[in-house]
Amino acid sequence: MKSKKFKKIRRKIRYSFILGLVRFMIFISRFFPRKLWLTLLGWLGLMAYYISSRSRSLTIKHLTLVFGKEKTAQEIKNLSREVFIMMGKNGGEIIRSFNYYKLSDFDKFRVVHNPEIAERAYAKGKGVIFLTGHCGAFELAATEVALRGYKPLIIGTPLKDKRLTSLLWKQRSKLGSAAIERGKETVRMLKTLKSGGTIGILIDQDTRVKSVFVNFFGIPCATPVGATILALKTGAAVVPLFYHLRDDGMQEANFYPEVELVRTGNEEEEIQINTQMFNDIIEREIRKHPAQWLWMHERWKTKPGEEIR
Repeated sequence: MKSKKFKKIRRKIRYSFILGLVRFMIFISRFFPRKLWLTLLGWLGLMAYYISSRSRSLTIKHLTLVFGKEKTAQEIKNLSREVFIMMGKNGGEIIRSFNYYKLSDFDKFRVVHNPEIAERAYAKGKGVIFLTGHCGAFELAATEVALRGYKPLIIGTPLKDKRLTSLLWKQRSKLGSAAIERGKETVRMLKTLKSGGTIGILIDQDTRVKSVFVNFFGIPCATPVGATILALKTGAAVVPLFYHLRDDGMQEANFYPEVELVRTGNEEEEIQINTQMFNDIIEREIRKHPAQWLWMHERWKTKPGEEIR
């Protein structure tokens, strides 16, 4: 009993410190030139690489799992360090974005390609599902579509601390989005899409929601099927959107062509095929910028038979 109580107190103290640190960083980030701020956060990311042994080990493990036949052990180690540096830089970009309220604020440091794809999809009036992953400064994808006036529902998994979740979801809401918890409010999502609205969803993490096993980098992994089911039921357009940090220091946003869903008349088969297709899209983006995905996440943790059906 005492041990559990002590752990609970220690966890609360730890997350109180994290919350205070995040708020402090949001505040001070406005006083730093952007390039200097990202450099500093990149150094913090590198420090995290050496301090956080578990995250470092998981990153190297997963990079080896995927690239072990393509890269040497030293190349994988170098890439793992770069993952932490880029995580720091992109995390710093997300922190800075808490001080932005207009699309013109983003125009100063990011370039965007093919936003007309989203415009055409939205104009159909059947709803749009913005498909993305934990690539680059991924939170900016939600900000991008919100500031473009699409007012999306952003589906996400709550953070481990309610106060941190509240801080993040408050940020999304103030820009016109609405944050909802993954696995809940399905009726609301269906109504939103059927009325021509939009949602944003990430499916590249192993979470305890309804999933199917599909390949990701050639390795079977449990993948949430929410995006697939919503698209099949509503006829909403699926538009991939990804961010990455370029070598010149600019953030780049890419809207990709609307995904053509496969329909066979067999519901289970359709879910399997289209979920695989969505996974393939995310994999292709990660391969373009492998240092900018969260490799420390246990993407292949769930084993066949353990998934929620």
